[in-house]
Amino acid sequence: MLFVFFFLTANLISQLVLKTARGKNIAMLVFSLIFYSWSGPRYLFLLLGMVLICWLGALGIQRSRGKRERKRYLILTVALCLVILGIFKYTGFFLGTFQSLFGVPETIPTIVLPIGISFYTFQLISYVVDVYRRQVRAQEKYWVLLLYASLFHQCIAGPIVRYQDIRQDIIRRRATLGEISRGISRFTVGLAKKAILANGCAAIADAFFEVGPEELAAVPALGILLAAFAFTLQIYLDFSAYSDMAIGMGLMCGFHYKENFNYPYLSQSIGEFWRRWHISLGSFFRDYVYIPLGGNRCSVPRQILNLFVVWFLTGLWHGASWNFVLWGLYFGLLIGLERFLLAEKLERVPVAVKIPVVFLLVLFSWILFKFTDFSMLGIALKGLFGLNGNGLTGVDVGLAFKNNLFFLIFSAVAATPLGKTLRTMLKNLSRRNQVWFWINGAWEALHPVLLLILSAMALAGDSYNPFLYFQF
Repeated sequence: MLFVFFFLTANLISQLVLKTARGKNIAMLVFSLIFYSWSGPRYLFLLLGMVLICWLGALGIQRSRGKRERKRYLILTVALCLVILGIFKYTGFFLGTFQSLFGVPETIPTIVLPIGISFYTFQLISYVVDVYRRQVRAQEKYWVLLLYASLFHQCIAGPIVRYQDIRQDIIRRRATLGEISRGISRFTVGLAKKAILANGCAAIADAFFEVGPEELAAVPALGILLAAFAFTLQIYLDFSAYSDMAIGMGLMCGFHYKENFNYPYLSQSIGEFWRRWHISLGSFFRDYVYIPLGGNRCSVPRQILNLFVVWFLTGLWHGASWNFVLWGLYFGLLIGLERFLLAEKLERVPVAVKIPVVFLLVLFSWILFKFTDFSMLGIALKGLFGLNGNGLTGVDVGLAFKNNLFFLIFSAVAATPLGKTLRTMLKNLSRRNQVWFWINGAWEALHPVLLLILSAMALAGDSYNPFLYFQF
C-alpha cells in the first residue's frame, strides 16, 4: 500500500517534472536505491560492488587489444559474480549437504539471501557477455550501469532485462500519453492479479499444504489435487503479476521491457511451455549456457548432456534446495523425451489431448517445487495417489471446492487470453460504432480505477504481501 500510493506516485511525479534524460535517470536511480535499501541497507553495498566489478570488467574487455586478454577479463568478471552469488545463496545448501553425508562441519553459518541477487546477477552477466561478443558497447559511466541493474520496476523478481534492450531508453526516452495509459492499465491488472487472485489461490493451497506432516498425510487425494491446482494458478498469477506491474511501470516512465509470460498453461508440449513461461530466464540459459555448450549443433549424447547441465542449473537457480534441482531435472527429462523419442508421435496427438496432458505434467512439477522438505514432498506425492491411507475425498475437501469453485474458475480464466481477446473485440467494435466507442472509452478510463480500489480493499489489513518468487 505504501509502495502504490506513496513511493510509485512520487517517482512518477519526478519523471513528469524533470525534462532532461539525465535528470530523469538520476531521480530514477535515487528512487531505485531507496527501494532496494528498504529491506536492509547493508545489501545495497553488495549491489554497488557487483555493479563495480562488471563495470570495470566490461571496460577492460572493450579496451583489450587481443582476444586472449578479452577472454581473461570475461572469465574473471563472470567468475567473481558467480562466486558472490554462490557464497550468499548456496553456502548453507552445500555445507548442509556435506554435513548430512560426512558429519562435518558441526555448525553451518546462517547467511541471509540478499533480495533480488539472482536476477541482477544474471542481468550483469548478460551485459558483460554481450560486451565481449561486441553486441553492445561498454557503458562508460558507472552510475548509468548501476541504474540499469537497480531499476526498481524489475530488479527484485524480473523479468531479466538485457542492457542492449533498454540502452536507448536510458539514453533517450519519452513516455507518450498512449504508453502512460497502457502502463497504468497493465500495472493495475498486475496488481489485481496479485492482490485478489494470487493471494486467494494461496489461501486455498495453504489450507492443505501449509500443515504439519500428520495433517498432510491425512489430506485426501482430491484435497492434494485441489491444493496443487490452486498452487499452479497461484504461482502463475503471482509471478506474471509482478512482470505485468514491471512492464506497466516501465511504460509509464518510457522503458520498454519485453514480455515474460505468454499464457503458458495453454502449451501443447513441455518445450512450448518453457518458451511461454518466464521467457527472460529461458532465453538467458539458451543464449548464455546452452548455445555456448554446443546447443543442437553437436551429437545427440552431447545434446543430452547439455540439457542436463542447463536444467540442473535452472533448478538450482530457483533455490538452494534439492527439490528445486529435482524440479529442474524433471523438466529436462520431459524435454529430452519430447525431442529425442516422442517428437514424431506427438505431432499426431490431437491438441485437445496435448494441452490437458501438458497441464497435468506441469501441475505435478509444482508439487516438486512447493516442498523443500523431502519428507513432506514424499507425503504429498504419496497422498496424491492415496498411498497414505488418506482416502479419495472428505468433508473439508468438498467444502473447500464448493466455496471456491467460482473463484477458481475465474482465476483459471485469468490464465488464458480470453480477457485480452474480449478487449481486442471491444476496441474493434469501437472503431465501427459510436455507441461502442463511448463504451470502450468508459472502460479504458474506469477499469484501472476499479481494479486499484478492489486491490486496495483486498490488501487492507495486510501489511506484508510478498511475491512468491521473493523466497527463491
